[in-house]
Parts: sequence; structure tokens; C-alpha cells
Amino acid sequence: MIAFVRGQVAALTLTSAVVEVGGVGLELMCTPGTLAQLRTGATATLPTSMIVREDSLTLYGFADEEEKTIFELVQTASGVGPKLAQAIVAVLSPDGVRSAIASDDVRTLTKVPGIGQKGAQRIILELKDRIGVAAGTSTPGSVADQAWRDQVHQGLVGLGYNAKDAEKAVDAVAGEAGSAPDVRALLRAALRSLSKA
Repeated sequence: MIAFVRGQVAALTLTSAVVEVGGVGLELMCTPGTLAQLRTGATATLPTSMIVREDSLTLYGFADEEEKTIFELVQTASGVGPKLAQAIVAVLSPDGVRSAIASDDVRTLTKVPGIGQKGAQRIILELKDRIGVAAGTSTPGSVADQAWRDQVHQGLVGLGYNAKDAEKAVDAVAGEAGSAPDVRALLRAALRSLSKA
């Protein structure tokens, strides 16, 4: 199967990116957070997961390997297909998914469109033993920095702001992040900066 794709970004839509690889344009279905990191004409490397159906071959592209791992893992729960798995990685960070499942946090999982109370309970029940939460592990600065940036950016896009404005707002509040970023506080600050603009 296709593990990753590297090439020039030929086009971006609201839900996908077309990456040119050896003269062939491959369409990758991506989350808004992943699409926001891509620029038309720039070279990108995206881990991918290929979903094979009787009537289609669909490539899903991800910001990093961790996102891809969570995407593939949540699909092993009954009732979770690729579209719902993509919604999960769009709304929650990989660590957010892990901690929600590990701590029986139904409320966090129901923030994902398409997951109700029963669906969240089923996902927790089926994946709890396989999710592998690394307790007490410290994340390197750049990873933690990228995580809060992605979460705030996705939150703003989810609220209807365009990717460019969301990016500016994230940059505007970056100075307030500190060593232990509070995503909620940063999202509120980003919203304030957008309302002033």
C-alpha cells in the first residue's frame, strides 16, 4: 500500500489536496488542519492511508504519522468508517483521542460530529486496551507547540473563520502560550484578536 506521498502540491480544495508525484496528480482527502499547513506549489510529504472499497480507492493524507496511526486505530472500532475516523482526527489531537479513551471521557468524543453517546461508549470499550497512553511522558517543545497551534487553528476553522485569518490569530496569541499551553485560553484570546481585527 502507499505509506506516504511526497511531491508538489498542485491544488487545494476544502477537503483535499492534489499532490503531483512523478507526473501523476494524487488526490488526498485531508483534515482542515492538515490542509492549512500546505501551500500550492510547495513540496510536501504526507503520510497516507489507502482505503479500498469495491467501487473506490481513496487516499487519506495526514500532517504526521501519529495522526495516521490514530485514524487507522479508531477504524478498528465497530461502526467507525474512514469519514468518521477523519472527523475524529480533525476535531481531536492524537493525544486528545488517547486521553479521552483512556479516561472514559464520553463528552470529549461526542464533540466529534457523527459520534453520539452510545458511539463514544462503544469506541472507548473497544479501544481502551489498544490505545496505549504514554503516561507521564513529556513532549518536546516543538511537538507541544505544534499541537496547541493545530488545535486552536482547527477550533477557529470549525467556528467558520477562514484558514488564513485563523493562522494570523494563532500567530497573534503565540506569545501567550508559554511552556504549558492552555488551548482553551489561547482559543479565547485568538477569538478576541479576530473580533478586534
